[in-house]
Amino acid sequence: MQHPRAAPIIPAMLLVVDVGNTQTHFGTFRGEELLEHWRFATVRESTADQLGAALGNLLELRGVSFKDLSGSIISSTVPHLEPEWTAMAKRYLGHEMLVVGPGLKTGMAIRYDNPREIGADRLVNAVALRARFGGPAVCVDFGTATTFDVVSAAGEYIGGSLMTGIEISLDALTERGARLPKVELAPPKNVIAKNTIDAIRSGVVYGYAGAIDAILRRLFDELGGHADVIATGGLSSLVVPFTEEIDEVDDLLTLTGLRLIQEMNAE
Repeated sequence: MQHPRAAPIIPAMLLVVDVGNTQTHFGTFRGEELLEHWRFATVRESTADQLGAALGNLLELRGVSFKDLSGSIISSTVPHLEPEWTAMAKRYLGHEMLVVGPGLKTGMAIRYDNPREIGADRLVNAVALRARFGGPAVCVDFGTATTFDVVSAAGEYIGGSLMTGIEISLDALTERGARLPKVELAPPKNVIAKNTIDAIRSGVVYGYAGAIDAILRRLFDELGGHADVIATGGLSSLVVPFTEEIDEVDDLLTLTGLRLIQEMNAE
């Protein structure tokens, strides 16, 4: 006599949300597996209901509903949107969304003058960086600002550096230069350009890549040797091919860090 097979136990599904100044990147995990992820422009005026509607529509396209999400976590660099996302989770998901910030377990020592000053996204990247490489290691996150976050050989977050993002640099150049046209960011064809648009792309991209390498080399000097370097962020794929010191690109690093922090703080 054959006994009916027990129904498989489906692990809980986790929503992870990274709200940046320019883009919001979010996805769903089942265990360690990232099932899906999306990016959309960050709209600072978004309400909890608008966020719920957008999330629900995207989930529906993948055959997932709100009830499938048993947990959620957010890191945000936009203070106004953090309470809107947490209100959305409470209303539509039926649970309290975990917020990356002071008091949350990270599994690593923070060697920073004032830990409350660390951007949530930077802390999340450091957690993922430590889990992947141990240390020493550096994450370069290409966003509205470009941030460098450093994990020591002892696995401690020891700080980093911050510079203007490449899009802001390009906008400043064309806004201040009355005769310079608006240019869409794209890989340059050559260093020696034959027209103004290509000249701007050459200067901005090669110049930015050179600045990235210069900062990383100084970081290595302070660390006393070379470190593993990983890049993330929406614009990383544009700049990294023109750098010399970045080892790889992982566009999902921040989402992975959010998952790790949620696991450390799960009740």
